[in-house]
Amino acid sequence: MSLNDEELERYARHLVLREVGGVGQARIRKARVLLVGAGGLGSPAALYLAAAGVGTIGLIDDDRVSLSNLQRQILFRGGDVGRLKVEAGAGALAALNPGTRVEPHPVRLTSANALELIGSYDIVADGSDNFATRFLVADACFFAQKTLVSAAVTEFDGQLATYKAFDKSGAYPCYRCLFPEVPAHAPNCSETGVLGAAAGVMGSLMALEVLKEIAGIGEGLAGKLLIYEALATRFRTVSVAPDPECALCGRHPAIHGIA
Repeated sequence: MSLNDEELERYARHLVLREVGGVGQARIRKARVLLVGAGGLGSPAALYLAAAGVGTIGLIDDDRVSLSNLQRQILFRGGDVGRLKVEAGAGALAALNPGTRVEPHPVRLTSANALELIGSYDIVADGSDNFATRFLVADACFFAQKTLVSAAVTEFDGQLATYKAFDKSGAYPCYRCLFPEVPAHAPNCSETGVLGAAAGVMGSLMALEVLKEIAGIGEGLAGKLLIYEALATRFRTVSVAPDPECALCGRHPAIHGIA
């Protein structure tokens, strides 16, 4: 897949990277990435993925832009308040890079549509804001055999990991290896608050890991958990092994489909 003259200029700073070059940029252009959530994490991720030249970006979010979103959801502007996030986001991404195709999905991800939506993309980036959706996305990616890059942020702290437990090597954990069950109560950012720039850091890192997976460069985060503490300006990486008793990917799985 060759690049035209406009693409050669637009992605010049990628093309001179030895690890990316023309081959890596062609892989990026061919890729289909699904972003779950167009909020504080999905906004910076979407902008960087579009700027990088990802061929197709799917946006799933059934919410509308509110004034309180603008403190961290940099995909939107004041004039977008009241609009569907996926529609406003699609317009912003098209303005940034008309070469990226945006597929808006103004729906809530459910057990009825998760496999169909996720199955049509190459890689999934999850920036959703609740555990129920996170578990659903992780389970669906496992069954659809799609690599999942998942980011989370609360107050001043963030976490990031890549999941590919479907890999037959058995070397990688799934999301449920780290978090076996949906917590009974997990406060969201409307209750605890979140520093907007902290969400920007984690969303940008999520985009970076997606691009690395697409281009096949560097060392990924599969089997690891990256922890960011903004107030201390500290990053830590923790190794995570598969749980042989995991209900999803363990020796005797109790979960056999999306429910």
